[in-house]
Amino acid sequence: MPEVISVPDPIIDCCDVETAYIPTLQRPILCGINCQIQRGEFVGLLGLNGAGKSTLLRALLGLVPLQKGSIHIQGVAVAPRTLAASRQGVGVLFQGGGLIPQLSALENVLCGRLGTLSTWQTLWGFSRSDRRLALSLLAQFGLLEQAYQRTSQLSGGQRQRVAIARTLIQSPQILLVDEPTAGLDIGATQQVMEILSDLNRDRGITTIAVLHDLSLVKEYAQRAIILEQGQVKYDGSCSNVSTQFSRIGINLNQTTL
Repeated sequence: MPEVISVPDPIIDCCDVETAYIPTLQRPILCGINCQIQRGEFVGLLGLNGAGKSTLLRALLGLVPLQKGSIHIQGVAVAPRTLAASRQGVGVLFQGGGLIPQLSALENVLCGRLGTLSTWQTLWGFSRSDRRLALSLLAQFGLLEQAYQRTSQLSGGQRQRVAIARTLIQSPQILLVDEPTAGLDIGATQQVMEILSDLNRDRGITTIAVLHDLSLVKEYAQRAIILEQGQVKYDGSCSNVSTQFSRIGINLNQTTL
C-alpha cells in the first residue's frame, strides 16, 4: 500500500529534499528544498540556468533519486515502490512537448490515454469515446482542422497546444510544466499561457511552471519560487520578484534565466 500522510493538503510537500552530489558543481543539484504547494495554485518556478528548476520537476515525478528528505504528492510518498500511486493525477509538459512528429495531432493526443489502457485494450485500439474526447480537446484549442496533420507540419505554438491536449486527456489534477513558451513568438506565447491560466482558474488544476520571462510570472502566476544553486531563495508574491532577484545578488541585465 502507498505511504499516506494524515492530511491530504498541501497537494505537494517537499521536505529537506536533496539529490546526488555533483563534483563539477561541488554541491548537490538540489540542496535542502522545503516548499509546499496548495491545491489550485499557479506557481512560477524561476532561477538561473543550472539552479535546479527542471531537476525539481523531475524529482516530483520520481525520475531523480533523493539522497535526503521526502516528497509527498496528494499524500503519497514519491518513492520507488509507490511511483505509480504518486504519479496518479499528475500531468507533465516537458520542454519541446515530446510529441511524435510522424503521428497526427489526433494520434499524439490519444497517446496520452495509453497509460490508462490494458494490454488487450491497446491491441484493439482506441475507443470511439477516446477519439471523441481527443477531438473535443483539439477543437477547444482551435486545432480541429489540424487533427489529421502530422505534428511535424504544425507551428511551434500549435505543437505546444497539441501537447497540452495530450496531457489533459489524462484528466490531471496537477500540471508540471517546463518552459512552455520556449521558442515561441509573442502571439503563441500569450496563447499558451492563457490556456494554462484558464486550466488553473476554471478547472482548478494545480500548476507549477518553469518560466524564464518575469513578465509572464507576474501576469499569470499567483506565487513565485526562486531557486539559486539548488536552494529556495525566495517563495512568495510575484509582484516584487524582480526586486527579489536583486536582493539575492542576481543582476538580471547580465544574466539569463
